[in-house]
Amino acid sequence: MELTINIRYFLKPLLPLCGLILVLNSCSGKKKELKEMEYKEIPATKLPGNQLAQIHCSSCHLFVKPELLPKSSWKNDVLPAMGHRLGIYKGNIRPDSLFDAGRSGEVVKKANIFPESPLLAKEDWDRIVDYYVSNSPDTILPPKRANKIRMGLKHFKYRESVFSHTPSLTTMVKILPNNRGVIYADSKRNINSLTFLTKDLEKDFVLGLRTAPIHYYENYDTIYLTTTGKNIFPNDVSDGAIQKLFAKGTTGSYTSKEVIPNLQRPVNMAYGDLNNDGLEDVVACEYGNETGKLVWYENRGGDKYTLRTLDNRSGAITAVIKDVNGDGLQDIFVLMAQGDEGVFYYQNKGDGTFSIRRLLSFLPLNGSQYMELVDFNNDGFDDILYVCGDNADKTPILKDYHGIYVFLNDGELNFEQSFFYQLNGAYKAMPRDYDLDGDLDIAAISFFPDYMSSPEESFVYLENKGNMKFEDYSFPESINGRWIVMDAEDMDADGDIDLALGSFVYFLPLGDTTGLGQKWLSEGPSIIVLENTTK
Repeated sequence: MELTINIRYFLKPLLPLCGLILVLNSCSGKKKELKEMEYKEIPATKLPGNQLAQIHCSSCHLFVKPELLPKSSWKNDVLPAMGHRLGIYKGNIRPDSLFDAGRSGEVVKKANIFPESPLLAKEDWDRIVDYYVSNSPDTILPPKRANKIRMGLKHFKYRESVFSHTPSLTTMVKILPNNRGVIYADSKRNINSLTFLTKDLEKDFVLGLRTAPIHYYENYDTIYLTTTGKNIFPNDVSDGAIQKLFAKGTTGSYTSKEVIPNLQRPVNMAYGDLNNDGLEDVVACEYGNETGKLVWYENRGGDKYTLRTLDNRSGAITAVIKDVNGDGLQDIFVLMAQGDEGVFYYQNKGDGTFSIRRLLSFLPLNGSQYMELVDFNNDGFDDILYVCGDNADKTPILKDYHGIYVFLNDGELNFEQSFFYQLNGAYKAMPRDYDLDGDLDIAAISFFPDYMSSPEESFVYLENKGNMKFEDYSFPESINGRWIVMDAEDMDADGDIDLALGSFVYFLPLGDTTGLGQKWLSEGPSIIVLENTTK
């Protein structure tokens, strides 16, 4: 299960600071003294705005053309946020409102995400702003579907659990194979729980937890539970952890042991033996918020792990461990979001180190959410299924490039797009042979569907018709929740793959005139199951 909701806290009012004055506190408790900051004005260039935009924007991520967003988004949200990264502030003073209170804000200050002094001349910045505002449209119309999604799932039966945590803030769902039921997590502020349902979707028991669960992994009789902190909302503190759970008899009681502490807001984990020592190591996507990192933890035995850094950037959102080149060493594939979005390949060198190669690059507007490695065309090479659609940041408009992509592998890890299905606000897509006809179908969820025109696109089933052609289906009850997490597994041990969807209704949908949001708050289910009836 993977979950990241990329939203920012509301900015606090700017403090009334003026001039180039820095207030210093002495460690001895003496009175505050004022000291002028050293400030050198950067000379302006004579470059036009489009060239300046190319230089400064492309230094951090793919260049974004002005026409991709309306003027209001550029002026009110995107450009001010970009300016902060370049040390451009209203009144020439970096506002304290850019930083969360407490430890999270201190981490960001130390990382110098928002420099105290400008990195380019104000005149150059004004030319960049003018370039984007002058060349962007007043409005961007939402994408329109050529055909309505077909209603009815011929291979699935809708099932709903009677027990829910209302309103549901589901952060994880996991189907347990072999008729063992379903587990899901709910994470309200300071109230976190892990609920175990029976195969009949009745409540078995609920574990109260101090921190928010986001990933569940079983290895034989051992359960590894990853928690992200007190809640799932954006922050930069390292309150996440991996815990081992141990059952106490058959009463539904568990004890836990923390084996990897101090994770910086992890959102996804991958397990595999990276150094061929017979022990499972862990790759952690410590997404953070403004800061974060991608790391692997070397298993030293006896629940001891050693941290190995792969990338000191925030935004790692999905990791896959797989030996793709047949050398007997497990490699790592990672989807990065949060600005410089793309898919990266970490080739295992066999000595504990990895070489890095960028495979795909995406716009920062994509809102990358999920990826899987799977062979779509049966040529023996793993292709990439990629999902983008996070729309909770500064540009909450429907985008015609949000959806599900398939990039085919030429056998040399060069990838070319062969399929795209436009799905507003797509969050996850899981390719499996659901109808058992020998090819891969796709089940997908959207957290930001078009509630005005197509609310049923919150869940879409793409049936593979061959030659990368798919037919799309949904079901009438798809609007019963706001689906943010999904799992696929043979729940009832009958030989076909079932689905479980989890609903998160903390945020009411923008543009919803249907009344669905208010309904979810009072009676929406935490999870539903789509039972596969193929067998």
